[in-house]
This record gives sequence, C-alpha cells and structure tokens, in this order.
Amino acid sequence: MNSTNTLPLLWNTAKNRNKILTISELTRKIRGSLEQEFFNLWVVGEVSNLKKPTSGHMYLTLKDTDAQLQAVIFKSVANQVKFELKDGMEVLTFGSVTVYESRGQYQLIIESIEPKGIGALQLAFLQLKEKLEKEGLFDPVHKKPLPLLPKKIAVVTSITGAAIRDILNVINRRFARVEILIYPVKVQGEGAAQEIAQAIRDLNAISDIDVMIVGRGGGSLEDLWAFNEEVVARSIYASKIPIISAVGHEIDVTISDLVADKRALTPTEAGELVVPRYDQLEDSLVKIKARLIQYLYNKILLMKSRMQGIKNSFSFKRPFDKVFRLQQELDEITQRLVTRRKHIVELERQRLIGFANRLDNVSPLKVLNRGYSITTNVEEDKPVKSSEGLTIGKRMRTRLFQGGFVSSVVEILK
Repeated sequence: MNSTNTLPLLWNTAKNRNKILTISELTRKIRGSLEQEFFNLWVVGEVSNLKKPTSGHMYLTLKDTDAQLQAVIFKSVANQVKFELKDGMEVLTFGSVTVYESRGQYQLIIESIEPKGIGALQLAFLQLKEKLEKEGLFDPVHKKPLPLLPKKIAVVTSITGAAIRDILNVINRRFARVEILIYPVKVQGEGAAQEIAQAIRDLNAISDIDVMIVGRGGGSLEDLWAFNEEVVARSIYASKIPIISAVGHEIDVTISDLVADKRALTPTEAGELVVPRYDQLEDSLVKIKARLIQYLYNKILLMKSRMQGIKNSFSFKRPFDKVFRLQQELDEITQRLVTRRKHIVELERQRLIGFANRLDNVSPLKVLNRGYSITTNVEEDKPVKSSEGLTIGKRMRTRLFQGGFVSSVVEILK
C-alpha cells in the first residue's frame, strides 16, 4: 500500500527536474512578481531602526502593531527630504516593493515621504525653528539697530520679481537721495538658498553698506522655502550689516524673519522701514532748528541778565571793598592773637610765682631766718643730728642765716 502511493509522487518529481531553479533565479522571479504587483503604492507606518550611513542613503523599518517592513531611501531622494526623520515618527510613504536579492528579503523603495498629519515642509520649519531657537539665533540681544539715515542700501532679491519694484518705488518716493545696490539672486527653487546666503556674505565684504534688505514677494510655502533654509538663517545671523527680512505677506513668517534684525511684513514695508520720508525729516529738522534757535535766544537772554546783575552789583562797582573787609578781618584776628598771647603769658607768670612761693616756704634759708642754724662735720660736711659719735675737740661747722663759724666740741650733752 505504501509503495503504491509513493510511485506517482516519484514519477511527478522526476518529470519536473528540468524546472529546478537556483536561489538567484527564484529570487528574481519573486522580485519580478512583487515589483509588478506592488508598484507605486502608499504605505503608512512608524519609523524605527533609522540608519544614515556616509553613503547618503537612509535605511529604516516601517512598522505597525502587527508587522514590519524594511525600507530604503536612496541618496537622490534623501537629499530632497526637508524635515528630519526620527525613530517613532509616523510617516506616509510612496514607493514600490522589491527584493534585496543578496539577503533574500523584500523591502520598500521610498520615492516620497512626509509626516502623517502635518506637511513635510511645515514639520521641517518647526524642527529648524526649534533648533535655532535653542542656539539663541532669535534672541533680541543679537539684534542690531537700523541706521536712522543710511547712505547706501543693499537689496538681495530677484531682479525680475515684484518685490524689487515695490522696494525701489517706496525708497525713491520717501528719500531719493540714497544709493541702492542690488544683488540679484534666485528666490525659489534648487540652489536659491545657497545664492541668497552667498549674496549676504559677499555684501558683508563691502565696507560702506549701512543696511541690507533680503526678501521676495508672496507665494506658497514651497515658493518661500529658500528663506526657511538653515544656510540662509546662519548667514543672516553672521552678518555684521543690519538686515531687514521682507518675505511674502504679513501672514507668511519664515526663519529669515525670526533671525533678521528687523522683520518687514511686506517688501513695501521694508522700503518704509529702511529710510524716513524726506518731507517728514525736513519738517522735523525745521522744528529742531526752531527749537535750537529759541533755546539759544533764551540762553543769551539769561546770560545777559546775569551779566547785567553782575555789572550792577556792589562788588563790581567797588571791587576793593572786599579786599578791605578781608584786611579788616585780618587785623581783628591779629589783635585777638596778641591779646590771647598776653593773657597766656600772664597766666604762666602767675603759675611760676606760685611755684616760687611754695619753694621758698620749704627752703632751709627760711628756717635759718627764724634763728635756727645747721651744724655739720668739718671733714664730711654732713649735718649733725645727734650728739652720739661726737668727741671732745672735734671740729664742727655751723651755718647761720647770715654767715657761720667753726668751733670745737668742749662738752657733750646727752
């Protein structure tokens, strides 16, 4: 029973041996089938395992809750992606399924990619805005003031657009006596951002430019995108010349507007911001001149009044009176010093007299004057205070109030 069932199977296998495929042949067949069946389709998924090697290609995995799909974005397409891809980002992709033969795995070749729920350009704008804001490129402390009355203005824009006509018309109408240097550039399309950035760098090499206008007329987000490029933002930030950004209309806000020293809502307003109106300036100067004249006139009147007061003053009429008063004060001070000196001398004289009287009262001469005398040894001239030690015949000297005498001891009394 077993052999009967096996024979047809062996016969069928042997019959089809001429159709045996190599791995490469089978893979190419699968690839052709997949590429024909799954061509130009939209796929939505979450980005994971994103890799960006030096080749410029991007490799990633698209996944949902139940499955995952390998995908690749080749360099030519990756260079056109405006926003920054990140793991965890939900995206909508367009492309075709193929087989990577060396690994035998199928993958999606992405030809277009955008974030789900928000436009790619809008996301790129928000990502760059967040990045530059963290670096401080929008900080008001870096904003340079615009000159009140520039002598030379540079304009970076398209030579054929409406923006340049609006700017020139406004400047010529408001203040025609100013030099304008136009640096024509592309304002949209491939390479526009690089041209704008280079223009700003080139103009900074010119020493006599006072202010710069960078901008263009209105358009879609795609049309204005050159002014949302990082290279333009950094060139504006690095500029030593004050820059007015004038891109699109009032509702259009670009990265250039945020970095620039001053944002104009339109190119027309840029022309109004960069120069004052000549008639208003002239009127202001006339008023300032009138105020200065009035101020000087009032100052002259005040000085004249002060001079008149000095002229009529007592000091001016009799200038030596002040000297005489000072001399009189000096005489009075001298007299007070003399009087004080005499008083001090008299006080000191009285003190000396007192000291002399006290010394006189305790003087031995005062005692002698009252009839007392002083007896001393002739040999030693020491006062004799006791009869002890005296001997008969010892010579003694006696001093009286007036004069004295020498005697010998004839008797010793106890």
